[in-house]
Amino acid sequence: MMSKVAHGIVSNMRSILPRLEASVKGGIVSVRSTSKRPELSEHFTLDEAVANEKLLQYEEGSKERTELETALLGVLNRVEHVPIVINGQEFQAKEDFQQVLPYDIQQPIAHYGHAHRVLIQMAIEKSVEAQVKWDKVRLSDRIDIWERAAMLIAGRYRYNIIAATMLGQGKTLRQAEMDVAELVDFMRINPVFLRELANYEPITDTQSKCRNSMRLRGLSGFVAAISPFNFTGIAANLAYTPALMGNSVLWKPSDSAILSNYFVFKALREAGVPDGVVNFVPAEETTFASVVTQHPKLAGINFTGTSTVLKVLWQLVAQNINFYQNYPRLVGEGGGKNFHFVHSSAEPETAVACTIRAAFEYAGQKCSSCSMLYVPESLWQNHIREPLLGITASLVVRQDATYCDSFCSAVINRRAYDRIYMWLRYIDQSPSCQILVGGSCDKRRGYYVDPTVVLVKDLDNIICREELLAPILGVYVYPDHKLKETMDKVAQINHGLTGSVFAQDQSFIEQAYDAFRVNVGNLNVNDKSTGLMVGQQPFGAGHMTGTSDKLGSPHSLLRWTSPQVIKESYKPHRNIYYPYMQIDDQEHGIVHVKNEASDVLSQDESFYGDFKNEGTKVV
Repeated sequence: MMSKVAHGIVSNMRSILPRLEASVKGGIVSVRSTSKRPELSEHFTLDEAVANEKLLQYEEGSKERTELETALLGVLNRVEHVPIVINGQEFQAKEDFQQVLPYDIQQPIAHYGHAHRVLIQMAIEKSVEAQVKWDKVRLSDRIDIWERAAMLIAGRYRYNIIAATMLGQGKTLRQAEMDVAELVDFMRINPVFLRELANYEPITDTQSKCRNSMRLRGLSGFVAAISPFNFTGIAANLAYTPALMGNSVLWKPSDSAILSNYFVFKALREAGVPDGVVNFVPAEETTFASVVTQHPKLAGINFTGTSTVLKVLWQLVAQNINFYQNYPRLVGEGGGKNFHFVHSSAEPETAVACTIRAAFEYAGQKCSSCSMLYVPESLWQNHIREPLLGITASLVVRQDATYCDSFCSAVINRRAYDRIYMWLRYIDQSPSCQILVGGSCDKRRGYYVDPTVVLVKDLDNIICREELLAPILGVYVYPDHKLKETMDKVAQINHGLTGSVFAQDQSFIEQAYDAFRVNVGNLNVNDKSTGLMVGQQPFGAGHMTGTSDKLGSPHSLLRWTSPQVIKESYKPHRNIYYPYMQIDDQEHGIVHVKNEASDVLSQDESFYGDFKNEGTKVV
């Protein structure tokens, strides 16, 4: 069922570490010791084909469409109880909350409670205990669990997770299918990266003298994973990538994605993740952040959300830095201000199609959603304005996400709706902004916001700078002769996960590579800012929008390991003085004693008798 869309890229990636090792050695052959001690590190054969999960099409009458319809009815007809799960034991909080459909707020699909401080503390203690044992589990055994998880999620759990994502998070069928496929990719491809990392060996230049090796250890303590509402796959990756590397995790799911996340948690438990390794801890955001950052065993935080929240977490860790037993690893990704920059040589049809998808799919709530469009005067009026506005106005929005003709549905919750409503009020009152299409919203049945295109005349306006996480696209029309000036300004004000440029002029593309080198973590050419794939386009933010640890690559795994290098010497040196010093050890009363059987210094006291009588010093 898997295509080979990523095979070539991941195959190339497999060879990175061996190439680096060979370049350092300069021809020296690496050797393995004949030591009889147990192996402290594992090595793998990298010969399997790797591919991204194939997207199912759900054509009318197909098996997958029937399966999904059944799953949707199952989720709708039952309000699932989602417990707090700590070390395999379920807990229920006193206060009960509901997860409702964003597009039908009277319809609940799950009820859950928030863990109080004592429960969070208990989860930390159980995690720390579990980590010691889990870190000693062989890499191959962990990899087997992840591969079983990939099979379960791609198979039996697939439709329940898709249904919970469509209903609970308001995603259309295509968006939910892509989300779950990405989850499968994380579970299937991260173990490939782990094998690659485990195969690295430090240089050992002489077989008879020593052996150097490196083993991958987890971080001592616990990792807190704080996941977002907008991607089920990324939410699970935040919790389970640190776990794969030997860590124990407190997973705080988003309240607005709690059902889909719980289904994933159940799938991983069935796959074999031991109790206590990942603990499922729904909690109020500030309470959770306060408790975990005040604990001395905090080893790391894995976060995806907004840059504002990431800064708060960083500040909380900084305040307690003197009390930790580790330097906590902080990994965070925010969306930032993603943009499309159109050159006069671009194909207008491509630029329009990519921009509409990037700006309005999933109601602009992706961390990579396009928030600003820069268009030259030579293309705007006659080639881009009319199709952009016409198609945007025709998008089907105000209905259930489960309808096949829905382009996007409601925004995630009341808090998001209120924030977007305030942005629309600001835009309506700003003299430098003009709403060209959309601008309306309605919360009577669900949290609906119409796709909105805003013409912005001043690049210093806050709309051009701030992350909106909304179906709002700002458009700035720049004079063709001010191309470089505009690019420099964009690089200054738009820091984001992804930027895209559209052009056929290769010299401009080269110029864009240089201009947008720093402000975005991913740069696309003639493609939309969304749709990044595990293994093909590892993603991570630029500047102050994140730590750019490139999820979907070996780099992100390295953040969650503390490698230990081991040197085992077979012929340790005995000389104290170096040859250039021209000092004879024996002249200073130092006698080297050799045991022919073991080639090491004798530990038998009787062996030294004659030398002691002569008043010499034996080493």
